[in-house]
Formats: sequence, structure tokens, C-alpha cells
Amino acid sequence: MTKYPTSYIQYLVHFHGDRDYFECHEILEEYWKATDAGNKRSIWVALILLAVSTYHHRRNNFPGAIRTLTKAEEIFSDTKEATARLGIDPELLTETLSKRKNNLLNNLPYTSFNLPLSDTELSRLCYEECRHNGFTWGASSNLQNPDLVHRHSTRDRSDVISDRQMALEERKCREK
Repeated sequence: MTKYPTSYIQYLVHFHGDRDYFECHEILEEYWKATDAGNKRSIWVALILLAVSTYHHRRNNFPGAIRTLTKAEEIFSDTKEATARLGIDPELLTETLSKRKNNLLNNLPYTSFNLPLSDTELSRLCYEECRHNGFTWGASSNLQNPDLVHRHSTRDRSDVISDRQMALEERKCREK
């Protein structure tokens, strides 16, 4: 039994394994909504924003990447204890994100990077899960894979569209 939520481990596996930052966002957003919904200063939100920023950077959306990374940095700076409890070195993370932001501000192309994990047991769990999923921990992102790079535009959104349509119909019924 691990002290870390399964969703967090899956986030780390995708972040460092197949570099599917969109999936990172999806996994942790669901977890955040189930455990800490409404808390926009949650450590989970910081991790979500980091994945979103990295996704934007890989797509050369520099304004989006800078905006979301800046928000993530602000939350991480306020949640250093929570960051450390998640097995991430907060000081090394601050340095890493500062370098990433500098790269963004200078319009440098995306490069893959790893979060500075400080818990060897967490690292071991993530390596094993990567191997189980057929990923290589720390491998560079496949920039030639359009399904990975442009995931937001290729995913099935029928459930989102259906949910929005139902909400609209419910609102119309209430207004009558």
C-alpha cells in the first residue's frame, strides 16, 4: 500500500513515461474534483496547470504556456509542504520551473523534463508502473505523434457535448 493516491502515480507515469500531458490533466482534474473541489489553490491544481503549460509549450502556444506556468508557480510557492509530502523536492521544482519559464519567455522550443522526485519509493513505484504500461521512464516526448501533440483536438468529446446539452435543457425547464 502506498501513501500516494493512485491518480497521482498515474499522473507521474504519464508525465515522465509517454509524456501525455493531456492525460495528466484529465487524471488529476478528476481526482481534484473528487477530493478538493473548489480549492483553486490546491497542490492538485498546480500539478494540473503544470501539465497544461507543458502541453501548450509542446504545441508552441507560448502565451498559454506562460500563463498556466505562472499560475502553477504561484500555487507551488504557497504549497511547499504539500509538494514535499508528494515526494517532490520543492526547491529543485522552483529551479526547474524557473528555467522552464525562462525558456518560454525566450520562445525556446519544448524539451521534455522530469519533476525532481525526492522519494525513492515513489520513483520505484512509478518506474514499475511505466514498465507495466510499456512506457520508458524519462523518455523524450514523441514530437512526431500528432495524437499526442494535438490530443485536445482528436479526443472524443461526445460525453462533454451531451452533458452540456442536458444542462441547457434542464436550465430551460427551470426557467419555464
